[in-house]
Amino acid sequence: MPAECFTDVRDWVFDLDNTLYPPQMRLFDQIEVKMVSYVMDALGVTQSEANHLRKTYWQHYGTTLAGLMHEHGIDPVPYMQQVHDIDFSVLSPDVELRDQIAALPGRRIIYTNGSADYALRVIEARGLNGLFDAIYGVEHAGYRPKPEQDAFAQVFALDGLDPALAAMFEDDPRNLAAPFELGMRTVHVAPERHDAPHIQHHTNDLTAFLSKLRP
Repeated sequence: MPAECFTDVRDWVFDLDNTLYPPQMRLFDQIEVKMVSYVMDALGVTQSEANHLRKTYWQHYGTTLAGLMHEHGIDPVPYMQQVHDIDFSVLSPDVELRDQIAALPGRRIIYTNGSADYALRVIEARGLNGLFDAIYGVEHAGYRPKPEQDAFAQVFALDGLDPALAAMFEDDPRNLAAPFELGMRTVHVAPERHDAPHIQHHTNDLTAFLSKLRP
């Protein structure tokens, strides 16, 4: 049973996008449009070329931003401001998810490849504000993104959490490899199961999964 695997967990670390809200709300679709627009303007390329770079950099570097910084020296601050200037009304509050997160014993943390400010706006729209003890964005890792192990190590050192007593909830299977290696419990939150040694649990319903962890 899942509950038996989490009895000693003291820190509950949640990704943000497509984890604390379902992919069907399609918030990240807006961000992708903004990314393409930014790349077009910054690099002077066509929409097709910009979209290709967006996907390629995400695959190779972990995030589009990391690729833009590495390949083109892009300043991350205006990029993050522009791509997160979106409509949050597509998100709706989730009372049941709030109750399940609130019932978790120990500390509750968000760690996202977005910015901490963006995370605050998302959880407010989801009715989850006030639940989390700490919120970390990519800026807290010096703009080094998940899945880089050094990014996790930097954020976790900043927080002071012990990975052996922590769990990670994440929609991107790549971003669970480093937490697994660090000794965390790993939970893949996504519509479809992804079989890999570093993925210990899978759910397509975060609220239902968390409910099974209650004593």
